[in-house]
Amino acid sequence: MSGQDWSRPEVEGIVDDYFSMLAAELSGTPYNKTAHRRALKSRLDGRSDASIEFKYANISAALLDLGFPYVNGYKRRANYQILLGEVVAEKLSSASALQEIAAANADQPIAVPEVEDILSILTERPCVDTQPRLAEEPPLIPRFTTNYIEREARNRSLGNAGEAFVLNYERARLISAGKEALAARIEHTSKVRGDHEGFDILSFEEHGEERLIEVKTTKYGSDTPFFVTRNEVATSERNATRYQVYRLFSFREAPHLYMLPGAIPSTCQLSAASFLALPK
Repeated sequence: MSGQDWSRPEVEGIVDDYFSMLAAELSGTPYNKTAHRRALKSRLDGRSDASIEFKYANISAALLDLGFPYVNGYKRRANYQILLGEVVAEKLSSASALQEIAAANADQPIAVPEVEDILSILTERPCVDTQPRLAEEPPLIPRFTTNYIEREARNRSLGNAGEAFVLNYERARLISAGKEALAARIEHTSKVRGDHEGFDILSFEEHGEERLIEVKTTKYGSDTPFFVTRNEVATSERNATRYQVYRLFSFREAPHLYMLPGAIPSTCQLSAASFLALPK
């Protein structure tokens, strides 16, 4: 059975189960992924644990394609079954309670989290599954007006907390390298000069060269895409040897950080989120 496409009842069952886990995660309610999988398995037609886990990851990919957060820990698997994409879009469009939970989570104010060893949060950049969906598959079209990932990215409380956290990180990084004088010169550029500079924090390499840092923060997992402005892209290209994007993820519960040094078009796959149009 594991080699056959999932039937509609199976797909609907696993999507419902995934949505219940996602609602719990976004609302801060404890749940057990293993218990969910075991309970679901008894209702499926001989599916293996690995097959179920893979399908959960497919649902994560479909949700991200719709601009919706996903269950942290189920990293996206992009080439998903057409039927699964359709069911996710259908069910999400009518899941008003889940949408309300996601909106509340996206807008929720956040304080700067405390960590025991701030330098230990650095991790490798994720290997995101960007495998294109099959050519014959139509793109998923959300049946609601909100991009919840973009909504969270616009949360000023979250953005400010992320920048404050990175200021602490940079000071700790330079002080640990014996560069107290450089640490004292770090500037919160977005506050001192404004957002027009194209980066948030002016820091330094250990040898004294400037490091221009743009901070992108999310409470969601490492696969969550982030948004960049035209000005940020242009600034990164003009200052490619000095520019770095700092991506903070899982920020509320267990902050982690990866860095993307260089021009943004060289370190990221860019997709147009909107278009500026004028009559011609």
